[in-house]
Amino acid sequence: MKAWIMGGLFFLSVAGVSHAAVQAEEIAYKQGGATFKGYLAWDDSSTEARPGVLVVHEWWGHNDYARKRADMLARLGYVALGVDMYGDGKVALHPDDAAKFMKEATSNEAESKARFMAAYDVLKRFRLADPNRIAAIGYCFGGATVLKMAMSGAPLLGVVSFHGSLPPNPPEPGKVKAKILVAHGGADQFITPEQITAFKAGLDVAGANYEFKVYEGAKHSFTNPDADTFAAKFNMPVGYNAAADAQSWKDMQDFLKEIFVLDRMQDDLRKPGKGGTHPTGL
Repeated sequence: MKAWIMGGLFFLSVAGVSHAAVQAEEIAYKQGGATFKGYLAWDDSSTEARPGVLVVHEWWGHNDYARKRADMLARLGYVALGVDMYGDGKVALHPDDAAKFMKEATSNEAESKARFMAAYDVLKRFRLADPNRIAAIGYCFGGATVLKMAMSGAPLLGVVSFHGSLPPNPPEPGKVKAKILVAHGGADQFITPEQITAFKAGLDVAGANYEFKVYEGAKHSFTNPDADTFAAKFNMPVGYNAAADAQSWKDMQDFLKEIFVLDRMQDDLRKPGKGGTHPTGL
C-alpha cells in the first residue's frame, strides 16, 4: 500500500501491517534530499482524531525498541510516530557507529531541527492525528533531541525525556512553549550534578514549565531491557531498572493526560456558546 503527501519536501511510501487493534505502518519521507524511515502506530478501534506523540530513538538508531514504545502509546489511545533522526533507518550495532551517527545528526542544529520537524509534519498530516495536540518523547539521544526542540520553541504541547543528556545552552526567556518532563536516573554516570543544576537554572530563567523527576538507583538507559546486554558486551555504565521503567512510564502517562486534557479544556472554553464544557478523556 502506498500513500502520498503532496507539498513541501514530503513524500511518503507506506507498507502496512496490523496487530489486533493496533495498526502500524512503515513510512519513508524526504527532508533535504535525504530519505528518512519512520514508524506510525495507532489504535483502529476509533475513527476520531486523537493527540499525536513523536518518539525519538536512542543513539542506536530507529530500532525495534523505539517501535515498541510507539506501539505502547498507540494502545494508550494516541497516534505515535517513531522518528528517524539518522536517515534511511540506520541502526548501529556498536557504540562507535552509534557515536558516528549521532555526531552527524547533531553537527548542524538547523538540519537536526529540520529532520525533527519533517517527522512532525508527517504526524500532523495523518488523518487520525489532531494537528493541534502533538507532544514528543525521547530516549537517551532522543531525550536530548526533544528537550532541544522544546527549548527552541517547537510547536509541541509537551516533551518527555527518558535518561536523555541535558542541553548545555539555556533557552531564551519566553521561548519554551512546551511543558517539559525529565525522567532521570539517580545513578546515571553520564550526567553530573553540576549539569543538572545548570540545566534547571536555565529553564528557571527562561520561565519554562518543567518537572525533573529522579529515579533513585537507576542507571543510564534504565527503560531499555537490552541495557544490561549493552553493559556486558561493551563495558558501558548502563543498566535496566524495571521499577524505574514502570514508574517513569506511568509518570509520562499522567503528564500526557494533563497536557492534552488541559489544552482541550482551554480550547473548549474559548469556543463561543460552550459555557465551559470540559471533556474528561483524551
